[in-house]
Order: sequence, then C-alpha cells, then structure tokens
Amino acid sequence: MVVLSCKDISKSYGIQEVLKKVTFSINEGDKVGIIGGNGEGKSTLFKIISKEIIQDDGEIFLDKNRTIGYLSQHVDLDLKNTIYNEMNLVFQELLDIENRLHTLEIKMAEPYDENNATYHEKIIKDYTTLQDLYSHKGGYTYKGEISRVLKGLGFLEEDFDKVIETLSGGQKTRVSLCKLLLKNPDIILLDEPTNHLDLDAIEWLEEYLKNYKGTVLVISHDRFFLDSVTNNTFEVINGHVNCYNVSYTKFIEQRKKNFEAQLKAYNLQQAEIKRQEAIIEKFRSFNREKSIRAAESREKALEKMEKIDAPDKDKEASKIKFETSVKSGHDVLHIENLAKSYGENKLFSNLNMDLKRGEKVALIGENGRGKTTLFKIILENIEADNGKVILGTNVNVGYYDQEQSDLNLSKTIIDEVWDEFPKLTTSKLRSALASFLFTGDDVFKIINTLSGGEKCRINLLKLMLSKANLLLLDEPTNHLDIISREALEDALLTYDGTLLVISHDRYFLNKVINRILELKEDGTKEYLGNYSYYQEKKVNPNRFEILEELANGKTKTQLKEEKKKKKEQEKEEKAQKLKLKKLEDDIAKAEDDLLSLQEKLCLEEVYSNPTESERISKEIKALEEKISSLYEEWEGIEINN
Repeated sequence: MVVLSCKDISKSYGIQEVLKKVTFSINEGDKVGIIGGNGEGKSTLFKIISKEIIQDDGEIFLDKNRTIGYLSQHVDLDLKNTIYNEMNLVFQELLDIENRLHTLEIKMAEPYDENNATYHEKIIKDYTTLQDLYSHKGGYTYKGEISRVLKGLGFLEEDFDKVIETLSGGQKTRVSLCKLLLKNPDIILLDEPTNHLDLDAIEWLEEYLKNYKGTVLVISHDRFFLDSVTNNTFEVINGHVNCYNVSYTKFIEQRKKNFEAQLKAYNLQQAEIKRQEAIIEKFRSFNREKSIRAAESREKALEKMEKIDAPDKDKEASKIKFETSVKSGHDVLHIENLAKSYGENKLFSNLNMDLKRGEKVALIGENGRGKTTLFKIILENIEADNGKVILGTNVNVGYYDQEQSDLNLSKTIIDEVWDEFPKLTTSKLRSALASFLFTGDDVFKIINTLSGGEKCRINLLKLMLSKANLLLLDEPTNHLDIISREALEDALLTYDGTLLVISHDRYFLNKVINRILELKEDGTKEYLGNYSYYQEKKVNPNRFEILEELANGKTKTQLKEEKKKKKEQEKEEKAQKLKLKKLEDDIAKAEDDLLSLQEKLCLEEVYSNPTESERISKEIKALEEKISSLYEEWEGIEINN
C-alpha cells in the first residue's frame, strides 16, 4: 500500500534548480536510503515532504491517517528541560491520566459513606475505566521504553537529569532522535542520524529501524548503515531522483549496468540523429520539390522521436594523494601508562600503545571516553596526568580535526592554504585547489560561508600538502559525501606513512584499517583486523585465539594453562548469570503479584471490608519489602562483560 508519493516536484533557489520534476512512490514498511552528493537537494526534499518548505511545482500525496516525524540536522528542543523531562513530553497524555488516577485514589481512600454509595461507585467506575485506558496506551511500559531508547543511543542513567542547554551539539541531536523514536510516527525522516553516535549506538539504531513497523526514509553517507537498514535506494543527482528497489551495495552494481545501457542507447540515438540531419541537409541541397518534401518528412519524424536523456553523471571527486616528505623510523609512536581525567571524570588510565611504520590503525570506543583527548596529548596540545608519549625518529605529524577548529573563518580559501604553505607558487597552489574542486572565483569564498563538506576538503588539502608521515585523523569522513569518502579511502590505501584514525564509519574501517584499538577506562583492547574481524571477535571471543597468541610469542603450554584458567572463570560467570536470571524471574513474579493485590484493593468488596482491606495491605507491604530485598541482591551481583 502506497503511503507517500511525489509527482513532478520542483524547487529552485534563485537561478539554481535544485529539484526537477521529481516523481516517486513509497509503500508502507519500506526502508529507503536517500543518497547523493553534498548540495544535491536531499535535505530540501525532506523539508518539502515534512512541509517545512513549499515546493514550486508538483504535488505530494500522503495518507491523511499517517503521521510524519522528521529529524533534521537542526534540533528543536526545550533547552531548559532535562533530558528525561523532554522525553516525558511525548507521553503527556499518560502523565495527565496518572494525575487523574492519583486524584481518584485520594478520593477512594476517604471513609465509606453508605448514604453516598452512588458517589463511591462512580469513583470506582471512573478509576477502573481510566486504568484500562492507561494500560491500553502503554502506561505501564512507557518509562521502560524511555530508558531503553535513551540508553540504546548512548545516554547513561546519570545523564537523564542533565539540562539540555548544557549538552554538546551532538548530544542534543541524540536527544532529538530519542524523542522522535519515542513518538513512533508512521513515517520517519532521518537526516544523517549516525553522525553523532558511537559504534554501539549505531548498531542499536540499526536493529531498532530494521524492526520498526513503520516506513523509514534516511539520508546517509554511512554505507554500512544503508546496507544494514534499507531495502530501497533513491539517488538524488542533478535535480533528479533515480529509484532502485535494492539496498546500497546492490544499487551500486545495478546503477553501473543501467548507466552503461542508458549511455549506449543515448549514443546510438545521437548517432542516428546526426545521420538523419546529414540526410536532411543533403536532400535540401538538391533544391528540388521532391527532395525538399523528403527532407521535411524526415524532419517531422525526427521531431516526433522520443529523445533519450543522457545518463546523470556523478560529480567529480577530489584528487587526493597523500605522500611523505621523509621516511620515519620503524618505531613511530610509543605510549606508556598514559592517564587522563577531568576532575572526577576519568577518561582512561594505564594506556599503552605502539605504532610501527606503515600501520593503519583505528581507535574506537564510546563517546566521551577520550579518543580526541588522546590525539591532543600526542600533539602536545594538552598534558596527560601520568605516563609518557614518545615519537620515533624523523616522525612529523599531520592532524585532521573533525571540528575544523584550525580553520580561520574570516579568511578566503586561497589565503587559508597559502598562509600555511607560503612557498607554493601561484600555479601550484591553484592546481592543488582545483584538484579539491575549488576553481575560478570559488577560491575567494570566505571560509565562514562554506558547507561542512567544503571545510573538510580544505583540511584534507592542507593535510595532503603537509606530506606528514604520521596522520592523526579524527572522524575524517564526517560531512563528506560518498564520492569524497571513496576518494579518501583510495588515497589512504596507497599512503606509505602511518595512520591512526578515530572513526565510526564501518565501511571505512573495513576497507582501510588492519588493526583496531578499543579505548576503555583501563587502557585499550587490541583486535588484529578490520571492523568485520572486530565484530566477529566481540560475538565469538575465542575465534582466531590460538593463531593470535602464537603470533604474540606464547608457548602452547602457556596457552593451555591460560585456557584452563579461562574455563574456570567462565564456569563461575555462568553460575552468576544463572543466579541473576533466577532473581530477575523472582522480581518479575513478585511485581505481578503486587500489581494484582493493588487491583484487589480497589474492589468494593475489599475496600468496604476493613478486615480484608487490612489483610491485603499487609501482604502488599510484605511484597514491597521482598521486592526491595531482591533488588538489593540483584544489584550486588557482578557480571564481567
């Protein structure tokens, strides 16, 4: 069933035509990936669908019974609210019902007056009706759902009471995403939802969206995410929307075949048009009545011919090539017992790391764990609390800052680059800028007016010109479209220096990286492979274990002894988990019994009978004490992850 369709949608800004007669339809339950280069009109399309802006021409058809939720790149929140209270706004109807139930409970506690039986009966009836409504609308589950979504997207329980205006921009975006998911609209529009999520949160969101019963449209440059979530791909290119009923990777294959077939058909038709035009010209040159009629006949046939459009071409990618000016020593970076905290917030301690020449290593970990801080310690921009950082012989460092904080926003593009590399000739500088798609008068644009993707390209150009032999890259693919990401990946694959990168772009991690370090509070955990290897090891820790340990120089006797200890530890952990499961089952049963007793207390034959009412009240109190005791026992069990 079609839930959303667009017909001949067009939109222009001045002389720039962003969307040209866009037509498509989306069925209920479809998961659609919207892809295309920066500035192609993807966000404009979402704003038209959500009615934030009005199209110039065309029509949108939306089932009137369907609701739309839109997560844009700009948040709309009450900044004075706490995170949890902002989530509560989604369930305002349930909060109102809770208040009414509480008022009725106070009235129900009043002494029973036989002369006013009708009044008491009405209160009980109203309470029962409201309780049924409360249950039907999810009153007993919404608090758990709020907690599940907030935690799934990376918020800790201690974060729930934080005021939104104290959060970073990325955290505010995550709050908006949580709020949108809790609203549970029929159609969700998501614009770059993974930009401010760590890997765990991205994986959680993928599972959430895959199981989402509604329709999802998502703008994303995250190719791994698109493959995981979507079953349709809409490519926005040159003002058109080309629709493919496949996920991203299959779309790439299908688009290539379609492009080649359309190009062949277009070239054949163009050749035929030229042939016919030559014949027409020849007939006219005869200047006879019969030949002129033949020429006119062919002209009419040519006018009626259904013209094949030339296939849409991708925009040109930046020509990125990283080279080193000098070769570093074999030992590039040594970090020993490094620690850093801010007040009571401990980022990491006991951090040890070694980088060798030519390695391509990724640093991953939860948001706020200190990955960027570690880069700044290496660069000597901030001091560690403890430990040491030693750079090897002939190592010179190039740094890519995801915040683009090293750009002077008041400068022009050409001055920003030239001031850092003053020895470049005009021709070499203009050539370098052109290779990163800054041509003509574009080089005189003020940096403050540029898009995020354009600022990224300037920093990548400066990094390329530095010819550093150790690159520290902090989220280098953020704000880059897919074409630019692929150009960057190809450049790094041929780079002969050493790479240490922070990234949550799993496609990038799979293609470029050969070692992953997961940053934790007590140091790092090493994975000797790309992201797929890391995933496999997280699910099945014993996979490849013997090969890895032998590679680290351990004997088979050592491995056997360690394996025995590990089995004993696993046995103990299994017992703890069984105990935990039993406790959780006991808690669930006790809470069900408690709810049943509380409902009994609301029955007329109970609350009007003081003896029975007192008996049940005692049972409720005993159950509450039991539940509290069970929770204390549950909290005291430690399970190692």
